[in-house]
Amino acid sequence: MWHALWLNRIDRKIALLERREAEAEHGRTSRPRPPEWVVEVGIGTGKPPIQVHAGTCHMIGSRRRPVSRDEARRLLADGLRACTHCQPDTQLHIIDLACSLSTKIFRACRWP
Repeated sequence: MWHALWLNRIDRKIALLERREAEAEHGRTSRPRPPEWVVEVGIGTGKPPIQVHAGTCHMIGSRRRPVSRDEARRLLADGLRACTHCQPDTQLHIIDLACSLSTKIFRACRWP
């Protein structure tokens, strides 16, 4: 009788662990993919965009919205700042834009 009780208890524990593992696997497979590109937005009316990030960047703030690849490129071309950690401008092949912006800033800040 004692062995039958322990065997029943062990079987219940195995079933519980298998169910937990199946639920965890289901969670991993059905989790939505992170967005490819994200815009960090500011506080206030209209929530103006602040910075463009890659979707997997660890430096994204809590206020964000996903954007398409085309919108991310447009925002960067319009002068929105790119994250220095994930470098979305490089990933989107907008390397010449960063050079031209830094040249403009350098020329504007040069001493006479």
